[in-house]
Amino acid sequence: MGNRPEELRALLDSVAEQKGDPIEVVVVGNGAPLPELPELPGGLRSVELPENLGIPGGRNAGIEAFGEAGRDVDAILFLDDDGLLPERDTAELCRQAFTADPALGILSFRIADPDTGVTQRRHVPRLRAADPTRSSKVTTFLGGASAVRTAVIAEVGPLPGEFFYAHEETDLAWRALDAGWGIEYRADMVLHHPTTSPSRHAVYHRMVARNRVWLARRNLPLPLVPVYLGVWLLLTLARRPSRPALRAWLGGFKEGWTSPCGPRRPMKWRTVWRMARLGRPPVI
Repeated sequence: MGNRPEELRALLDSVAEQKGDPIEVVVVGNGAPLPELPELPGGLRSVELPENLGIPGGRNAGIEAFGEAGRDVDAILFLDDDGLLPERDTAELCRQAFTADPALGILSFRIADPDTGVTQRRHVPRLRAADPTRSSKVTTFLGGASAVRTAVIAEVGPLPGEFFYAHEETDLAWRALDAGWGIEYRADMVLHHPTTSPSRHAVYHRMVARNRVWLARRNLPLPLVPVYLGVWLLLTLARRPSRPALRAWLGGFKEGWTSPCGPRRPMKWRTVWRMARLGRPPVI
């Protein structure tokens, strides 16, 4: 976003220090001018978008910087500009994981606060999140701390740019699972990132609700759409949000039903069963 040049430089330094083959890097200015960028061992490309396309739109622009669907590379690491790779073997671990399992499509890193080492519960992409140091197969991933095989993007398409913010990773994850790809949360692959609250974004409550509806409308078999959204409506009410937050959430929920959600490609029932066996059926 152009407002964290020191953090960006620290992230790029941590990427340059990774063991193994040098990593090719692209930095996307998402509606903001880029600062002066350093030279990196694997080369550095830059993209300055004339307007803010949102999180998925910006990441899609980064993918296309490596050719259509990222065809010039085998996998792409998505790293938030205020993150940092504290270990030098993260890229090598990614290479090893993708090489060992040809059906593995997406890796989700563990996000830890650099000062406390704490991983927020919301950053563990599974229901049983009490132990963030346990790796496991999962049904979604963390967009700003992840690695995606470009063959996944070529097969199922990019992140949904129209989402702008919230749930775009889950949309891609569900499509990848439906195509037979696997997703793993790897606790040994760490991204340092300061502890934050998602509600710091002004659009948080509206877009979380709107995109939740879009996610269901685009991807779920029709019988599961009201079940999934009914569960999330009840969960939201049970959390007792403030009146302004609830008003924004309900407005976004309505918008999700009344606005176009993009192409509908409902997942197969065997994918629903696969997700249930992984511990997170697509009703919660």
